[in-house]
Amino acid sequence: MSLFNQLISPSDRKKLAKAYRRSAAGAPQKLKDAELIPGLVFHVCQAAGVLSEHIRQLTGKCFSDSSLSERRQTMNWPVWVALMNHACGPLAQEKRHPGAFYKGLRLVGLDGTTWKVANTPPIKKQARKTKSRRNAAAFYRLTGAVLCELGLHNPIAARFGLDGESELALASELWPLLQKDWLLIADRYYGVGKVAGIISRLESKPAFLLRIRKNLKVTIIEVLPDGSALIEVIDPETRKKIRLREIRARVRRRSGQWVNIRLWTNLLDYKIYPARELVQLYATRWEQEIAFKELKIELKRDSLLLSHTLCTAAQEVAALLMAQAIIVRARLATAGSGNVPVLHISFIQTIQAFRTIWMTFAIIGDLLPERTRKIFLHRVLDILVSQQSPPRRARSCPRAVRQPIGSWPRLLRNTSSRGRFSYKIIPAKS
Repeated sequence: MSLFNQLISPSDRKKLAKAYRRSAAGAPQKLKDAELIPGLVFHVCQAAGVLSEHIRQLTGKCFSDSSLSERRQTMNWPVWVALMNHACGPLAQEKRHPGAFYKGLRLVGLDGTTWKVANTPPIKKQARKTKSRRNAAAFYRLTGAVLCELGLHNPIAARFGLDGESELALASELWPLLQKDWLLIADRYYGVGKVAGIISRLESKPAFLLRIRKNLKVTIIEVLPDGSALIEVIDPETRKKIRLREIRARVRRRSGQWVNIRLWTNLLDYKIYPARELVQLYATRWEQEIAFKELKIELKRDSLLLSHTLCTAAQEVAALLMAQAIIVRARLATAGSGNVPVLHISFIQTIQAFRTIWMTFAIIGDLLPERTRKIFLHRVLDILVSQQSPPRRARSCPRAVRQPIGSWPRLLRNTSSRGRFSYKIIPAKS
Protein backbone atom coordinates (compact mmCIF):
# COMPACT_ATOMS: atom_id res chain seq x y z
CA MET A 1 0.00 0.00 0.00
CA SER A 2 2.91 2.36 0.71
CA LEU A 3 4.10 2.12 -2.91
CA PHE A 4 0.59 2.87 -4.13
CA ASN A 5 0.43 5.85 -1.78
CA GLN A 6 3.58 7.17 -3.44
CA LEU A 7 1.79 6.88 -6.78
CA ILE A 8 -1.31 8.71 -5.52
CA SER A 9 -1.94 9.92 -1.98
CA PRO A 10 -4.95 8.63 0.03
CA SER A 11 -6.51 12.11 0.18
CA ASP A 12 -6.29 12.57 -3.60
CA ARG A 13 -7.57 9.04 -4.09
CA LYS A 14 -10.65 9.79 -2.01
CA LYS A 15 -11.35 12.98 -3.90
CA LEU A 16 -11.00 11.36 -7.31
CA ALA A 17 -12.79 8.12 -6.50
CA LYS A 18 -15.61 9.73 -4.43
CA ALA A 19 -15.18 7.00 -1.86
CA TYR A 20 -18.55 7.27 -0.15
CA ARG A 21 -21.16 5.70 -2.42
CA ARG A 22 -24.41 3.88 -1.98
CA SER A 23 -25.64 0.66 -3.54
CA ALA A 24 -28.94 0.27 -5.37
CA ALA A 25 -30.58 -0.73 -2.07
CA GLY A 26 -29.40 2.48 -0.43
CA ALA A 27 -26.88 0.93 1.98
CA PRO A 28 -23.36 2.40 2.23
CA GLN A 29 -20.65 0.48 0.40
CA LYS A 30 -18.61 -1.75 2.72
CA LEU A 31 -15.56 -1.52 0.45
CA LYS A 32 -14.72 1.99 -0.64
CA ASP A 33 -13.28 2.82 -4.05
CA ALA A 34 -10.17 4.13 -2.28
CA GLU A 35 -9.59 0.58 -0.99
CA LEU A 36 -10.78 -1.39 -4.01
CA ILE A 37 -8.55 0.42 -6.51
CA PRO A 38 -5.21 -0.24 -4.75
CA GLY A 39 -6.50 -3.76 -4.03
CA LEU A 40 -6.94 -4.40 -7.75
CA VAL A 41 -3.49 -2.94 -8.49
CA PHE A 42 -2.02 -5.17 -5.77
CA HIS A 43 -3.89 -8.14 -7.26
CA VAL A 44 -2.50 -7.75 -10.79
CA CYS A 45 1.04 -7.61 -9.36
CA GLN A 46 0.72 -11.08 -7.83
CA ALA A 47 1.84 -14.30 -9.50
CA ALA A 48 -1.16 -16.32 -8.25
CA GLY A 49 -4.33 -15.99 -6.20
CA VAL A 50 -7.75 -14.39 -6.53
CA LEU A 51 -8.85 -10.82 -5.94
CA SER A 52 -10.69 -11.59 -2.67
CA GLU A 53 -7.52 -13.03 -1.10
CA HIS A 54 -5.44 -10.01 -2.04
CA ILE A 55 -8.11 -7.55 -0.84
CA ARG A 56 -8.10 -9.35 2.52
CA GLN A 57 -4.27 -9.17 2.71
CA LEU A 58 -4.29 -5.47 1.93
CA THR A 59 -7.31 -4.23 3.89
CA GLY A 60 -8.16 -7.04 6.32
CA LYS A 61 -11.73 -7.14 4.95
CA CYS A 62 -13.31 -10.37 3.67
CA PHE A 63 -15.44 -10.40 0.52
CA SER A 64 -16.41 -13.07 -1.97
CA ASP A 65 -15.16 -12.83 -5.54
CA SER A 66 -18.73 -12.50 -6.84
CA SER A 67 -19.35 -9.55 -4.50
CA LEU A 68 -16.17 -7.87 -5.67
CA SER A 69 -17.16 -8.46 -9.30
CA GLU A 70 -20.53 -6.80 -8.73
CA ARG A 71 -18.85 -4.01 -6.80
CA ARG A 72 -16.46 -3.29 -9.68
CA GLN A 73 -19.35 -3.06 -12.12
CA THR A 74 -20.81 -0.16 -10.10
CA MET A 75 -17.63 1.92 -10.53
CA ASN A 76 -17.68 4.67 -13.13
CA TRP A 77 -14.98 4.46 -15.80
CA PRO A 78 -14.20 8.23 -15.65
CA VAL A 79 -12.93 7.65 -12.11
CA TRP A 80 -10.25 5.32 -13.50
CA VAL A 81 -9.33 7.79 -16.24
CA ALA A 82 -8.90 10.53 -13.62
CA LEU A 83 -6.79 8.19 -11.47
CA MET A 84 -4.50 7.26 -14.37
CA ASN A 85 -4.09 10.92 -15.31
CA HIS A 86 -3.24 11.78 -11.72
CA ALA A 87 -1.02 8.79 -10.95
CA CYS A 88 0.97 8.36 -14.17
CA GLY A 89 3.32 10.97 -15.54
CA PRO A 90 6.90 11.61 -16.70
CA LEU A 91 9.64 10.71 -14.23
CA ALA A 92 12.98 10.97 -16.06
CA GLN A 93 15.48 13.66 -15.11
CA GLU A 94 17.95 14.72 -17.77
CA LYS A 95 21.01 14.71 -15.51
CA ARG A 96 20.25 11.33 -13.94
CA HIS A 97 18.71 9.62 -17.00
CA PRO A 98 20.42 11.01 -20.12
CA GLY A 99 19.21 8.08 -22.24
CA ALA A 100 15.62 9.31 -21.81
CA PHE A 101 16.39 12.60 -23.58
CA TYR A 102 17.73 13.86 -26.88
CA LYS A 103 19.31 17.33 -26.73
CA GLY A 104 16.97 18.42 -23.95
CA LEU A 105 13.85 16.82 -25.44
CA ARG A 106 12.09 14.10 -23.46
CA LEU A 107 11.62 10.98 -25.63
CA VAL A 108 8.03 9.75 -25.60
CA GLY A 109 6.21 7.23 -27.76
CA LEU A 110 2.58 6.69 -28.70
CA ASP A 111 1.36 3.32 -29.89
CA GLY A 112 -1.68 1.09 -29.79
CA THR A 113 -2.14 -2.37 -28.38
CA THR A 114 -5.00 -4.83 -27.93
CA TRP A 115 -6.10 -7.18 -25.16
CA LYS A 116 -8.15 -10.33 -25.55
CA VAL A 117 -11.28 -10.41 -23.38
CA ALA A 118 -12.94 -13.63 -22.16
CA ASN A 119 -16.16 -14.72 -23.88
CA THR A 120 -18.58 -13.96 -21.05
CA PRO A 121 -22.30 -13.41 -21.78
CA PRO A 122 -22.21 -9.61 -21.16
CA ILE A 123 -19.24 -9.18 -23.50
CA LYS A 124 -20.84 -11.36 -26.19
CA LYS A 125 -23.94 -9.20 -25.97
CA GLN A 126 -22.11 -5.86 -25.96
CA ALA A 127 -19.08 -6.35 -28.21
CA ARG A 128 -18.49 -7.54 -31.77
CA LYS A 129 -15.47 -9.68 -32.62
CA THR A 130 -13.12 -8.74 -35.41
CA LYS A 131 -12.91 -10.80 -38.59
CA SER A 132 -9.93 -13.13 -39.07
CA ARG A 133 -8.81 -15.34 -41.93
CA ARG A 134 -11.10 -18.11 -40.69
CA ASN A 135 -14.30 -16.24 -39.82
CA ALA A 136 -14.67 -14.36 -36.52
CA ALA A 137 -11.79 -14.14 -34.06
CA ALA A 138 -11.81 -16.36 -30.99
CA PHE A 139 -11.97 -13.41 -28.56
CA TYR A 140 -13.04 -9.78 -28.64
CA ARG A 141 -10.06 -7.42 -28.49
CA LEU A 142 -10.06 -4.32 -26.32
CA THR A 143 -8.13 -1.58 -28.13
CA GLY A 144 -5.90 0.84 -26.25
CA ALA A 145 -3.53 3.73 -27.02
CA VAL A 146 -0.66 4.29 -24.58
CA LEU A 147 1.63 7.30 -24.24
CA CYS A 148 4.95 6.05 -22.86
CA GLU A 149 8.22 7.55 -21.63
CA LEU A 150 10.68 5.60 -23.78
CA GLY A 151 13.80 5.98 -21.64
CA LEU A 152 12.17 4.38 -18.58
CA HIS A 153 9.32 2.27 -20.08
CA ASN A 154 7.05 4.45 -17.96
CA PRO A 155 3.35 4.83 -18.90
CA ILE A 156 2.30 8.48 -18.98
CA ALA A 157 -1.35 8.12 -20.03
CA ALA A 158 -3.67 5.68 -21.79
CA ARG A 159 -7.15 5.47 -23.31
CA PHE A 160 -9.25 2.39 -24.10
CA GLY A 161 -11.96 1.77 -26.67
CA LEU A 162 -14.98 0.73 -24.61
CA ASP A 163 -17.23 1.61 -27.56
CA GLY A 164 -15.02 0.11 -30.26
CA GLU A 165 -13.13 3.34 -31.04
CA SER A 166 -10.16 3.14 -33.37
CA GLU A 167 -6.58 3.67 -32.21
CA LEU A 168 -6.46 7.09 -33.88
CA ALA A 169 -9.68 8.16 -32.15
CA LEU A 170 -8.22 7.12 -28.79
CA ALA A 171 -4.97 8.92 -29.59
CA SER A 172 -6.92 12.13 -30.17
CA GLU A 173 -7.54 12.29 -26.40
CA LEU A 174 -3.80 12.01 -25.74
CA TRP A 175 -2.53 14.72 -28.11
CA PRO A 176 -3.30 17.59 -25.64
CA LEU A 177 -1.03 15.92 -23.05
CA LEU A 178 2.08 16.44 -25.17
CA GLN A 179 4.34 19.17 -23.81
CA LYS A 180 6.74 21.68 -25.32
CA ASP A 181 10.00 19.92 -24.45
CA TRP A 182 8.83 16.45 -25.58
CA LEU A 183 9.84 14.60 -28.73
CA LEU A 184 7.14 12.19 -29.88
CA ILE A 185 8.35 9.15 -31.84
CA ALA A 186 5.68 7.09 -33.60
CA ASP A 187 5.40 4.48 -36.34
CA ARG A 188 3.77 4.52 -39.79
CA TYR A 189 0.23 4.37 -38.41
CA TYR A 190 0.68 7.99 -37.31
CA GLY A 191 2.84 9.02 -40.26
CA VAL A 192 0.14 10.92 -42.18
CA GLY A 193 -0.67 14.56 -42.82
CA LYS A 194 -3.66 14.48 -40.48
CA VAL A 195 -1.53 13.61 -37.44
CA ALA A 196 1.21 16.08 -38.42
CA GLY A 197 -1.47 18.78 -38.67
CA ILE A 198 -3.00 17.90 -35.29
CA ILE A 199 0.37 18.07 -33.49
CA SER A 200 1.34 21.27 -35.31
CA ARG A 201 -1.85 22.99 -34.11
CA LEU A 202 -1.24 22.15 -30.43
CA GLU A 203 -0.49 25.18 -28.26
CA SER A 204 2.45 23.38 -26.59
CA LYS A 205 4.17 22.85 -29.98
CA PRO A 206 5.87 19.51 -29.15
CA ALA A 207 8.51 18.05 -31.44
CA PHE A 208 7.78 14.86 -33.36
CA LEU A 209 9.55 12.24 -35.44
CA LEU A 210 7.15 10.11 -37.49
CA ARG A 211 7.88 7.31 -39.89
CA ILE A 212 5.64 7.80 -42.91
CA ARG A 213 4.27 5.59 -45.61
CA LYS A 214 6.02 5.15 -48.94
CA ASN A 215 3.24 6.45 -51.18
CA LEU A 216 2.72 9.90 -49.64
CA LYS A 217 3.43 12.81 -51.99
CA VAL A 218 4.98 16.07 -50.77
CA THR A 219 6.24 19.36 -52.21
CA ILE A 220 9.99 19.82 -51.75
CA ILE A 221 10.94 23.42 -50.88
CA GLU A 222 14.67 23.12 -50.29
CA VAL A 223 17.30 20.38 -50.20
CA LEU A 224 19.48 20.71 -47.09
CA PRO A 225 23.22 19.92 -46.88
CA ASP A 226 22.72 16.86 -44.65
CA GLY A 227 20.58 15.16 -47.34
CA SER A 228 17.20 15.96 -45.77
CA ALA A 229 14.69 18.34 -47.33
CA LEU A 230 12.28 21.04 -46.25
CA ILE A 231 8.81 20.10 -47.50
CA GLU A 232 5.24 21.32 -47.44
CA VAL A 233 2.36 19.07 -46.46
CA ILE A 234 -1.34 19.85 -46.67
CA ASP A 235 -3.26 19.57 -43.40
CA PRO A 236 -6.43 17.71 -44.52
CA GLU A 237 -8.55 19.34 -41.80
CA THR A 238 -7.61 23.01 -42.26
CA ARG A 239 -6.28 22.73 -45.85
CA LYS A 240 -3.30 24.83 -44.76
CA LYS A 241 0.30 24.08 -45.65
CA ILE A 242 2.62 22.75 -42.95
CA ARG A 243 6.37 23.09 -43.29
CA LEU A 244 8.23 19.97 -42.18
CA ARG A 245 11.52 18.24 -42.79
CA GLU A 246 11.71 14.88 -44.54
CA ILE A 247 14.54 12.42 -44.17
CA ARG A 248 14.98 9.44 -46.46
CA ALA A 249 17.42 6.73 -45.49
CA ARG A 250 18.39 3.14 -46.06
CA VAL A 251 18.84 0.93 -43.02
CA ARG A 252 20.81 -2.29 -43.32
CA ARG A 253 19.64 -4.92 -40.93
CA ARG A 254 22.07 -7.23 -39.24
CA SER A 255 21.05 -9.88 -41.75
CA GLY A 256 22.45 -7.68 -44.54
CA GLN A 257 19.08 -6.67 -46.00
CA TRP A 258 18.57 -2.97 -46.85
CA VAL A 259 15.24 -1.28 -45.99
CA ASN A 260 14.15 2.19 -47.15
CA ILE A 261 12.48 4.46 -44.58
CA ARG A 262 10.97 7.97 -44.67
CA LEU A 263 10.71 10.24 -41.63
CA TRP A 264 8.88 13.50 -41.00
CA THR A 265 9.91 15.89 -38.25
CA ASN A 266 9.24 19.48 -37.23
CA LEU A 267 12.87 19.84 -36.06
CA LEU A 268 13.85 21.98 -39.02
CA ASP A 269 17.39 22.99 -38.04
CA TYR A 270 19.66 20.43 -39.71
CA LYS A 271 22.74 21.77 -37.90
CA ILE A 272 21.32 21.08 -34.44
CA TYR A 273 19.42 17.93 -35.44
CA PRO A 274 21.40 16.16 -38.20
CA ALA A 275 19.54 13.67 -40.35
CA ARG A 276 21.82 10.78 -39.41
CA GLU A 277 21.17 11.31 -35.70
CA LEU A 278 17.40 11.37 -36.22
CA VAL A 279 17.49 8.15 -38.24
CA GLN A 280 19.37 6.44 -35.44
CA LEU A 281 17.05 8.02 -32.85
CA TYR A 282 13.97 6.52 -34.50
CA ALA A 283 15.15 3.07 -33.37
CA THR A 284 14.34 4.22 -29.82
CA ARG A 285 10.67 3.71 -30.66
CA TRP A 286 11.21 -0.02 -30.13
CA GLU A 287 11.49 0.67 -26.38
CA GLN A 288 7.71 0.99 -26.32
CA GLU A 289 7.35 -2.53 -27.72
CA ILE A 290 9.61 -3.77 -24.91
CA ALA A 291 7.44 -1.87 -22.41
CA PHE A 292 4.37 -3.67 -23.82
CA LYS A 293 6.21 -6.97 -23.42
CA GLU A 294 6.92 -6.18 -19.77
CA LEU A 295 3.28 -5.24 -19.24
CA LYS A 296 1.55 -8.07 -21.10
CA ILE A 297 3.94 -11.01 -20.65
CA GLU A 298 6.10 -10.44 -17.58
CA LEU A 299 3.48 -8.69 -15.42
CA LYS A 300 0.15 -10.02 -16.72
CA ARG A 301 1.52 -13.47 -17.67
CA ASP A 302 -1.57 -14.13 -19.81
CA SER A 303 -2.91 -12.20 -22.79
CA LEU A 304 -6.55 -13.02 -21.83
CA LEU A 305 -8.45 -10.67 -19.52
CA LEU A 306 -10.86 -12.58 -17.26
CA SER A 307 -13.16 -9.66 -16.40
CA HIS A 308 -16.87 -10.13 -17.08
CA THR A 309 -17.64 -6.80 -18.79
CA LEU A 310 -15.76 -4.39 -21.04
CA CYS A 311 -15.69 -1.77 -18.29
CA THR A 312 -14.13 -4.14 -15.74
CA ALA A 313 -11.72 -5.40 -18.42
CA ALA A 314 -10.59 -1.80 -18.96
CA GLN A 315 -10.26 -1.46 -15.17
CA GLU A 316 -7.97 -4.50 -15.19
CA VAL A 317 -5.73 -2.97 -17.87
CA ALA A 318 -5.71 0.39 -16.05
CA ALA A 319 -4.62 -1.43 -12.88
CA LEU A 320 -1.84 -3.13 -14.85
CA LEU A 321 -0.61 0.22 -16.16
CA MET A 322 -0.59 1.70 -12.65
CA ALA A 323 1.24 -1.41 -11.43
CA GLN A 324 3.79 -0.90 -14.20
CA ALA A 325 4.20 2.72 -13.05
CA ILE A 326 4.87 1.45 -9.51
CA ILE A 327 7.49 -1.00 -10.78
CA VAL A 328 9.15 1.82 -12.76
CA ARG A 329 9.45 3.80 -9.53
CA ALA A 330 10.94 0.76 -7.81
CA ARG A 331 13.47 0.38 -10.64
CA LEU A 332 14.34 4.07 -10.35
CA ALA A 333 14.97 3.69 -6.61
CA THR A 334 17.09 0.59 -7.21
CA ALA A 335 19.12 2.20 -10.01
CA GLY A 336 19.65 5.30 -7.89
CA SER A 337 20.96 3.28 -4.93
CA GLY A 338 23.43 1.41 -7.14
CA ASN A 339 24.22 4.21 -9.61
CA VAL A 340 23.39 2.01 -12.63
CA PRO A 341 21.19 2.63 -15.71
CA VAL A 342 17.49 2.12 -14.97
CA LEU A 343 16.88 -0.32 -17.83
CA HIS A 344 19.72 -2.52 -16.58
CA ILE A 345 17.53 -3.34 -13.56
CA SER A 346 15.46 -6.37 -14.58
CA PHE A 347 11.71 -5.70 -14.69
CA ILE A 348 10.72 -9.26 -13.84
CA GLN A 349 13.28 -9.59 -11.03
CA THR A 350 11.99 -6.33 -9.54
CA ILE A 351 8.44 -7.71 -9.59
CA GLN A 352 9.55 -10.94 -7.90
CA ALA A 353 11.54 -9.05 -5.25
CA PHE A 354 8.65 -6.78 -4.35
CA ARG A 355 6.23 -9.68 -4.22
CA THR A 356 8.50 -11.11 -1.53
CA ILE A 357 8.53 -7.78 0.31
CA TRP A 358 4.75 -7.44 0.16
CA MET A 359 4.16 -10.98 1.42
CA THR A 360 6.69 -10.57 4.23
CA PHE A 361 5.21 -7.28 5.40
CA ALA A 362 1.66 -8.63 5.07
CA ILE A 363 2.47 -11.53 7.42
CA ILE A 364 4.90 -10.09 9.96
CA GLY A 365 5.03 -6.41 9.11
CA ASP A 366 3.48 -5.40 12.45
CA LEU A 367 6.22 -7.32 14.30
CA LEU A 368 9.11 -5.54 12.59
CA PRO A 369 10.38 -2.15 13.80
CA GLU A 370 10.81 0.61 11.23
CA ARG A 371 14.62 0.35 11.27
CA THR A 372 14.46 -3.38 10.47
CA ARG A 373 12.08 -2.73 7.58
CA LYS A 374 14.44 -0.19 6.04
CA ILE A 375 17.43 -2.52 6.37
CA PHE A 376 15.43 -5.34 4.77
CA LEU A 377 14.37 -3.08 1.89
CA HIS A 378 17.93 -1.82 1.28
CA ARG A 379 19.25 -5.38 1.18
CA VAL A 380 16.65 -6.29 -1.44
CA LEU A 381 17.70 -3.29 -3.54
CA ASP A 382 21.36 -4.34 -3.22
CA ILE A 383 20.45 -7.80 -4.53
CA LEU A 384 18.64 -6.28 -7.52
CA VAL A 385 21.67 -4.11 -8.30
CA SER A 386 23.97 -7.15 -8.15
CA GLN A 387 21.64 -8.95 -10.60
CA GLN A 388 21.57 -6.10 -13.12
CA SER A 389 21.35 -7.10 -16.76
CA PRO A 390 24.36 -6.66 -19.05
CA PRO A 391 24.12 -4.33 -22.07
CA ARG A 392 21.76 -5.63 -24.74
CA ARG A 393 23.14 -7.86 -27.44
CA ALA A 394 23.22 -6.51 -30.97
CA ARG A 395 20.94 -9.29 -32.17
CA SER A 396 18.06 -9.41 -34.64
CA CYS A 397 15.52 -12.03 -35.71
CA PRO A 398 13.86 -12.33 -39.13
CA ARG A 399 10.58 -10.54 -39.84
CA ALA A 400 8.57 -13.67 -40.53
CA VAL A 401 5.71 -15.63 -38.97
CA ARG A 402 4.95 -19.35 -38.72
CA GLN A 403 1.49 -18.87 -40.23
CA PRO A 404 1.97 -16.10 -42.82
CA ILE A 405 -0.67 -13.43 -43.36
CA GLY A 406 -0.65 -11.61 -46.70
CA SER A 407 2.85 -10.95 -47.95
CA TRP A 408 4.65 -11.94 -44.76
CA PRO A 409 7.20 -14.73 -45.36
CA ARG A 410 6.73 -18.01 -43.58
CA LEU A 411 9.09 -18.89 -40.73
CA LEU A 412 10.26 -22.49 -40.99
CA ARG A 413 13.37 -22.35 -38.84
CA ASN A 414 14.40 -19.84 -36.17
CA THR A 415 17.50 -17.85 -37.13
CA SER A 416 19.17 -14.70 -35.84
CA SER A 417 21.97 -12.37 -36.84
CA ARG A 418 24.38 -10.27 -34.81
CA GLY A 419 26.00 -6.90 -35.32
CA ARG A 420 24.94 -3.27 -35.45
CA PHE A 421 22.58 -1.60 -37.88
CA SER A 422 24.04 0.51 -40.68
CA TYR A 423 22.44 3.77 -41.81
CA LYS A 424 22.76 5.58 -45.10
CA ILE A 425 21.01 8.88 -45.86
CA ILE A 426 19.37 9.08 -49.29
CA PRO A 427 19.93 12.68 -50.49
CA ALA A 428 16.72 14.46 -51.42
CA LYS A 429 16.24 15.68 -54.99
CA SER A 430 14.70 19.06 -55.70
